Amino acid sequence: MGLDGLSIWHLLIIFAIVVVIFGTGRLRTIGPDLGKAIRSFREALNGEPADAKKPEPAKQTPPAATGTPPENKDPAP
Repeated sequence: MGLDGLSIWHLLIIFAIVVVIFGTGRLRTIGPDLGKAIRSFREALNGEPADAKKPEPAKQTPPAATGTPPENKDPAP
């Protein structure tokens, strides 16, 4: 037995009927169409586009290590 009483033959017959009704050209586009539908559903739930780029935080570079101590600009009395 397969999925809840469906054997492999039942699934093959269902697949053959789907191919006859929709054709192979339409079946090729089902995957991308389904992906777009899921993406737009997620966008609607989140309130923002899923592929919108989020700004990256500015990276701070540490001062270059030269081996000399930093200069003190305020001279000591």
